Amino acid sequence: MILTISLISIIYVLLIGSFVYGFEKVKGFKLINLLSKTTFSIIIPFRNEAENLSELLESINHLQYPKTLYEIILVNDESEDDSEAIIKNFLNTNSIKANEKQHNITLINNVRITNSPKKDAITTGINYAKNEWIITTDADCILPVFWLNSFDEFIQQTNTYCIAAPVSYELENTFLNKFQALDFLSLQGATIGGFGINHPFLCNGANFAYRKDTFFEVNGFENNTNISSGDDIFLLEKIVKKHPKQVHFLKCEKAIVKTLSQRTWKELLAQRIRWAAKTSSYNNWFGKLTGFVVLLMNSIIIIDIILTLTSLLNPKILFYILFIKFNIDVLLIYKPATFYKQKGVLKSFFFAFIVYSFFSVFVAFLSLFKGFKWKDRSYKK
Repeated sequence: MILTISLISIIYVLLIGSFVYGFEKVKGFKLINLLSKTTFSIIIPFRNEAENLSELLESINHLQYPKTLYEIILVNDESEDDSEAIIKNFLNTNSIKANEKQHNITLINNVRITNSPKKDAITTGINYAKNEWIITTDADCILPVFWLNSFDEFIQQTNTYCIAAPVSYELENTFLNKFQALDFLSLQGATIGGFGINHPFLCNGANFAYRKDTFFEVNGFENNTNISSGDDIFLLEKIVKKHPKQVHFLKCEKAIVKTLSQRTWKELLAQRIRWAAKTSSYNNWFGKLTGFVVLLMNSIIIIDIILTLTSLLNPKILFYILFIKFNIDVLLIYKPATFYKQKGVLKSFFFAFIVYSFFSVFVAFLSLFKGFKWKDRSYKK
């Protein structure tokens, strides 16, 4: 038993340590004010996002990139609230202010052809898109003013077909928000670290870019449309397989997109079950290995706690395992927390650490049997 625990702990430390090393290997990117050249089509699917769209649209309004070089395509995925009315009002208001029609913002309806509404919405947007580069983001996001400038200069300076970019949560003064922020920082650490060790396996569709011709070259979301989510990771897998040297991470502070955490534990649980449900369909062996090792380590901690409480395991063993995991996890989270300027959230790490093992194992267990609800739609397992 002790030998098994020790072996799993060593593998976990080596894995997380590789992400910490990889995070440092990805060089930070700074803007040098190059002349803007790249043309972008920004695809934003939305469904029932009335409470979030105003902030998104306002952030679009403040983008410091030539309007002639980008278009915004808002794809309405059968919204049942006032989302469309909010967008139309925004467009009309800004047209009056500018005394001209806003030619670079278009509202279209999703064309449903598969069991994955979001993939359909992105494909619908791409089929409509006029420009060479596609960027996807979400309707509950806020875009930084030099967002497109960051992508443009990176594209000009590198030979890239696909770019994953940074995403962070808006911070609030609640434990639920801080718990999610810490978890998200660990995911960002693994994401960037994976790129740094030449094993990219994670990205986030809230800030993801790729050439339009590359999307069609890998046949888009074909063979993944039976899974509701994964519009980002499954596409990343395909592009990495086809063009492993042309996939990069844009580690630039000016490119950080901010998004919202879940408002309740119930919503968080549904979100994480949705995320976990797609892991069995990953084609990337490194991604599968990472998920398995992390789940195994969290399971070992729960088992060790139970065995210690029933006097079947020496408490010192549990202490050593918790000490090892705590420190390597802190190291992984500290790196992105510094990059995202969110080191203050580390104050909540101790309590989040205690909760996380139970939460993650519970999510993994439920994902085997339970469906989930997303955007007011129910999905069966």
